[in-house]
Amino acid sequence: MTICAPEDATAPVSTHRAALTIAADGSYAARLARHDDAAGSWFPERWTLSGPEPYAVPLQGTQPEEPDSALLPLTDGRVLILRRIADRFAASLLYPAGPGTGELLLGAVPVPELTLLPPAPDGRRAYALAPEAHHTALWLLHGGAGGPERIARITGRCTGGVWLDRGGRLLALDRERDGRTKTVVADLERGGETGPLLQITEESNDRLLLADPDSGLLLVRSDAPGHDRLGWGVWGSSRPVRFPECLRPAEGTLTPFAMQPGQMPAPESCAVAFRMETANGTWPVVWRPAERQVRHLPAPEGWLAGSGLWTAAGALLLPYATGAEPCGVARVAGPGRGAEPVEPVEFVEPAEPLESVEPVESVNPVEPPRAVEARRPAGPMPPARPAGAMPQPLPQPLPLPADPPRAVAAPRPPGPAPSPRPLDVPVQPLRGAPCGAGAGSGGGIVLDAGVADNRSTASAHPQARPAEPRRLPAHPHIRRPVPLQQAPLAAR
Repeated sequence: MTICAPEDATAPVSTHRAALTIAADGSYAARLARHDDAAGSWFPERWTLSGPEPYAVPLQGTQPEEPDSALLPLTDGRVLILRRIADRFAASLLYPAGPGTGELLLGAVPVPELTLLPPAPDGRRAYALAPEAHHTALWLLHGGAGGPERIARITGRCTGGVWLDRGGRLLALDRERDGRTKTVVADLERGGETGPLLQITEESNDRLLLADPDSGLLLVRSDAPGHDRLGWGVWGSSRPVRFPECLRPAEGTLTPFAMQPGQMPAPESCAVAFRMETANGTWPVVWRPAERQVRHLPAPEGWLAGSGLWTAAGALLLPYATGAEPCGVARVAGPGRGAEPVEPVEFVEPAEPLESVEPVESVNPVEPPRAVEARRPAGPMPPARPAGAMPQPLPQPLPLPADPPRAVAAPRPPGPAPSPRPLDVPVQPLRGAPCGAGAGSGGGIVLDAGVADNRSTASAHPQARPAEPRRLPAHPHIRRPVPLQQAPLAAR
């Protein structure tokens, strides 16, 4: 959540409200827009920021709104509007209803002055301050048992309003009493019981502008250094408030409007966004306590100055509205980041499981060519081959069995021959290179490098000749059966 400070408490020079108010969770926003007609009448407009693309929905009623009407977006999509009617204020909820706008009247508050507080952390309640003669009344406009009700009366005149926790229990207010302004904290679960929060010196005027509930970073304005200066501190820390020189521009005014959430262990790394106002224009400025310098950012065309929010990843979102694009949000990478954060990837349904692939059919082995008698050199005759002895044929390829393979005895040629030794290891699916893949392997199995025993049997193929016999066709390549888990997918 991003906590936004009301501008009347942060910049005495500029008293206009923020052009766009963003909900506590950043899902919706609301503003008063103007028609393009000659009268330039005002109407409420709700922005949806939680979808893939931001879009705006007009919430105009039967008559135009006054320019001093206040809007507060809720996380359920409805917008609270506070209108001045004679000597009182009327609170209503606006929401889209088909082609028109639905309106639910909450009730009236019989006070001459009423100021909306920033959105509550839960996003469902709405509060307002009503000054009285010697007190300030805290009103719950929406989220209670019934209509608007006064829930607390605080001594002195209170302005501002900053939430200090995620539960919406602790509310910081700038209270003016006896000619001095100090920040106090009101406990809403104890009927608005107050206690001191910020007091730099007894004679100084100290105001709280922004606070981050995660890191405890506080941004204050105080005249303790001799004149109004921007400073920072950590809530609950014994370290004094510091007033950086970089937050004191020679020309222009700095007004904070958003703090980066989620920086719990290190408040010095929490980024703060300011609006820089000079005679030459307005643009956003980013600062972190650890950097001791400000970074000026280019403002998007049509930026709704003083509006924006941080993401936990460190991106600054700046809303803007132009004639060509009436509802847009620019994403600016925070300081110390070279690129914008990656957008979340949409969920993709998992692919259907592949059908089982049948093993590749083996090719029948080709009978080896008959041996050609070479010319017999002069000299003694070599010993004759025993009768009935035949050359050892190539083994037939074995199909893949469904059950675990059993040991297979090597084929025995006819005729007298020594009985083969039984296999001492079971046959395993080959996981190395196929026959003939290794250089100089002679058609045998290439063992995996670095493995002394791959638990496989030696090849039964005869050693390859150094060259093909003359006048005979070359041997065709013999394909060996491939295990199912290693077989390539057949093209369909």
